[in-house]
Formats: sequence, structure tokens, C-alpha cells
Amino acid sequence: MKFLVAACRVSGVLYTLIAITGCACLYSCFYRSKLRRQYKLPESPSADCCVHFCCECCALCQEHRELKNRGFDMPIGWHGNMERQNPGITVPPNLRGGMNR
Repeated sequence: MKFLVAACRVSGVLYTLIAITGCACLYSCFYRSKLRRQYKLPESPSADCCVHFCCECCALCQEHRELKNRGFDMPIGWHGNMERQNPGITVPPNLRGGMNR
């Protein structure tokens, strides 16, 4: 869990540093594309990077609302929610003793 919090913080710091240069849309449009592919959402009203370039705040709000409606827990971040959905833990099937007739 500590790794997930650290990953979320690193992403936030990276976004802030990139935002200082005025190119935050290049970083955030990556997550919009990822979200759209995962849920098979249409790429509209225009390309992902164009939406983020023209109105970054609106694009981020739209993505937040979409994730919230799909049951995401925002405080644990993207990686935490992905791990919660696909824990990757395989449990072996229950085996009963020997062959019974």
C-alpha cells in the first residue's frame, strides 16, 4: 500500500513540475487515452491531447466524474484502483480428499 501512495505522490509531483512549463496537457492526455481504451469510450469531441490542450480543467473533471461513476476510490489513485480491480492473486481450487464414489 505504501508503494501505491508513493506512486500517486510521484505522479502528482511530476504533473506539477510539468504544469509549471505549461505542458501539463501532454502528461494528462496519456491517462485520458488509457481510460478511454480500458472502457471502450469514444474519442470525442476530438482527440485526447486536443481536449486536454484546449480545456485541461474540463477534461480532468470529466475523467474524474467518469471514474467516480465507475466506483473508483479517488484517494488511492490510479495504480491502487487497478490493483484493487485485478489483484493478480490466484487461489488454487478447493480439493477434496481422494476419489469418492
